[in-house]
Parts: sequence; structure tokens; C-alpha cells
Amino acid sequence: MAVGRSGSVSMWNYEKKLQYPVNIKKPNPAYAKIILTQLGGPDGEMGATTRYLNQRYTMPYATGKAILTDIATEELAHQEMIAAIVYQLTRNLTPDAYFVDHTTGIYPQSAAGMPFSTGTLQCTGDPLTDLFEDLAAEQKARITYENLLRLIDDPDVRDPIKFLREREIVHFQRFGDALRDLQENLDAKNYYAYNPSFDVQRRPDPRRRPNL
Repeated sequence: MAVGRSGSVSMWNYEKKLQYPVNIKKPNPAYAKIILTQLGGPDGEMGATTRYLNQRYTMPYATGKAILTDIATEELAHQEMIAAIVYQLTRNLTPDAYFVDHTTGIYPQSAAGMPFSTGTLQCTGDPLTDLFEDLAAEQKARITYENLLRLIDDPDVRDPIKFLREREIVHFQRFGDALRDLQENLDAKNYYAYNPSFDVQRRPDPRRRPNL
């Protein structure tokens, strides 16, 4: 947290350094191609940031809003880390199909070459549904990092990826905290975690003629 000159308090402070150091000695474009999926792939950091920043507006309680904001802004730092990893791995890149379109620019796409799309994420406006999606998203990101570790031998590359994997586990735990806080405030305790009060204000007035 940082305090501005006028005395106002900002929500967070950007430090001009990576959240975790990335120092890769040996370029490896093949590694870069698969790691890029954690920037713009279906379970990557760009999707996570976009999902969480937008879901927080319909989260009804302060705990959930704060957790979504904290994790979303940390995911921005993870985007920086992934981009740094890819950039360092593509030094002396041998021209290929990626080079034709992007030279050595960091373009968000999956390992299969599909560009980033918000079609892989959802913001339903229902806090329960959104939090269950967030829990699943963190698990999918974790398994993607684990798959990368199965394919990568270079310790300089593995080290920051291990850190990112560990943060996905922490995020999963924090979303669990947000879900428990939400469930404790439900007015209906049932298996499906459905909360009738969320829909009260949206129920149509039976006396009002519908627009046909």
C-alpha cells in the first residue's frame, strides 16, 4: 500500500521488479512455445485476471471482493513473469511460423497456437457460481504448470514455474475462504448452495403485464 503526496491512500503499489526473479541462461524457443499457454491459453494468467477483476463487482460481501481484487492484481504480476520467461527463452530465435507473425513479441496464445479469448471464462453475476468457477480455474492452472514441469528440464526455467504453481495453490485456498464466507451468509442451507435472497429483487411483479 502506498500513500500519495496529497495524503490519499492507493490500493496497491507497483514495484518495478518481478514478483519472483527470472534469470534464464539458455534460450529454448520450444520451451517458450508451450509456456506461452500460461499467458494467453485457456487456463492462463490473462484469463484469470480478466475473470476476477470483473466478477468482484457482483460479489455481495467485502471478504469476497477483497480476495478477488488481491488475486486479480497478483495475476497481473504473473503475466509479467510469464512474459519475462518467454522473452528470455526466445533469444536467438530460429524463424518459424510464430516469428513470421510476431517476430519475438510476446503474443498471448495457447500452446496449440490459439489466440487469447474471453470465451474460456465466465462472469455470471451469481457469486456462488463465479466462486466455484474460480476454484476450478486455479486447479486447472495448477495442473497446467505441473504439465509444464513434466516437460522442462532446465532448472532456471523450472524455478519460477514452481513458484507460480505454488501461488495457484494459495489462490485456491483463498477462494475457498471466500466461498465459506459466502455460504455462511446464505439464507438457505442446502446441498446445491442456492440462495433465494439473491433473486428476490429480480422476481417479476405478478400484477404487472409482461412486455410481449
